[in-house]
Amino acid sequence: MTNPTDTAGSRAATGAQFTLRRGDATATVTSLAAGLRHYDKAGTALVETYPLDVIAPGAAGITLAPFANRVDGGLWTLDGADQQLDITEVARHNAIHGLLRNTGYSALESSETHVLLEAVIHPQHGYPFLARHLVRYEIDEAGHLRVAQTLVNDSSRPAPFVLGAHPYFTVGDVAAEQLRIQVHADSYLSADDRMIPTGAEEVSGRYDLRQGKPVAESIMDTAFTNLRTHDGVARHTLAAPDGRSVSLWHDGSVSYVHVFVTNEFPGRPLAVAMEPMSGPANAFNSGDGLRWLAAGESYTMNWGIESSL
Repeated sequence: MTNPTDTAGSRAATGAQFTLRRGDATATVTSLAAGLRHYDKAGTALVETYPLDVIAPGAAGITLAPFANRVDGGLWTLDGADQQLDITEVARHNAIHGLLRNTGYSALESSETHVLLEAVIHPQHGYPFLARHLVRYEIDEAGHLRVAQTLVNDSSRPAPFVLGAHPYFTVGDVAAEQLRIQVHADSYLSADDRMIPTGAEEVSGRYDLRQGKPVAESIMDTAFTNLRTHDGVARHTLAAPDGRSVSLWHDGSVSYVHVFVTNEFPGRPLAVAMEPMSGPANAFNSGDGLRWLAAGESYTMNWGIESSL
């Protein structure tokens, strides 16, 4: 196994830095949270990045397992017994972004064009299951990024899960306020003040992104579902005025896309995350999008990033 790691990786806050290259595309993947720290094509940055000496701001680029987004109060029920996850979003008293955000993954394979990372989810507070999360990044022949996230249940009984990822998108040095966002979804999830979904509604007004809207008019923290696909693949896009664009693509393993347009990303007036998820926030309680893996079974979520470059 080769190990294309940045020389500064041993000092990086996010651990080993795996640099992938193919044609005019380059990506950097971190061992911490199996995160995407950098991706560019033809010299144009397509995701938000951050310095080596800090962890991912705003969860930029990290992968999420065995739940994505939030669990209300960190509390859910298994076979009639309460399960209390550690509270990791203190301000809203929720568990957030899974159980591997602060875990370093091991590299099982790596080459110039791909890396396969793995981390173990040990039985713990609120999740009494043993599982493995494998994340494979690859730059394909067209220079596009392909990601496969696989959860394997190593427990002796069925285990619940949702998979997700948290990439922030950009188009080079074009300010996010100048971009348009297009999300091919017919429904969105309304939420309470603690960002726990309260129900699905038909998109309308500012939540109807099917024809595209200016990012500056679309500040939100909202999950979308009933995603429109073509030949089994959906694409959601950020477009610049000059015609350049970047898209999140996914297959049917992704049932929800969470759009997070924020004014709190360091050094940016606005930043845009489009997060692929197999289920929404609080799926462990609502059951929406929640899947159960039998002992020894696995599930893979496929997504990636394409551009017009």
